[in-house]
Amino acid sequence: MTEAADHREESLTAATEARGLEALVSRATRAGKGQAPVERWNPAFCGDLDMEIKQDGTWFYLGTPIGRMPLVQLFSSVLRKDEDGRTYLVTPVEKVGIRVADAPFIAVEMDVSGAGDGQIITFRTNVGDVVEAGAAHPLRFVDEDETGGLKPYVLVRGRLEALVARPVMYELVEHGEEIDVGGKTMFAVRSKGEVYPIMPAEKLKRLSA
Repeated sequence: MTEAADHREESLTAATEARGLEALVSRATRAGKGQAPVERWNPAFCGDLDMEIKQDGTWFYLGTPIGRMPLVQLFSSVLRKDEDGRTYLVTPVEKVGIRVADAPFIAVEMDVSGAGDGQIITFRTNVGDVVEAGAAHPLRFVDEDETGGLKPYVLVRGRLEALVARPVMYELVEHGEEIDVGGKTMFAVRSKGEVYPIMPAEKLKRLSA
């Protein structure tokens, strides 16, 4: 076994302990240096960590919430969701799997500027990402069958999305309007010249009746 392989094996073993988490952080040194180029890194898969991002955006390690926001922000900067649908922490030398209950990020704040085709909707996530909804960061709306509600998501980077928090969702739909989309009248929102249908206008009227 090579020295590099020995190091990887040792780091995985250590990752089951608190010091292993700190070791992983030390290898994910993006803080203050711009976005980590995780899409360009192709390290070997090194196994899974007992780490999970809950539906409310809280990060857990070994069943315990990670209370240090700088640590959460550092981990979030090296997240990547691959074509297999799984989410990983990726550094230049290793790739470890984690669990994500829903979306890895939560959109906790929004701002709207302009109007009509010039309207721009900007979101801030719980880990500090700021994105403008548009072609590069599209919105999508998913019907929540179990509650009959609606779950909006905005693409943050790669395949990683932010679930729009419920209070922000209510603010978002306040900027909705009836727009013709493919010959059908939809209740939708605009941002950066793009139109994002929420639901058919007829359905909204039924729900509002």
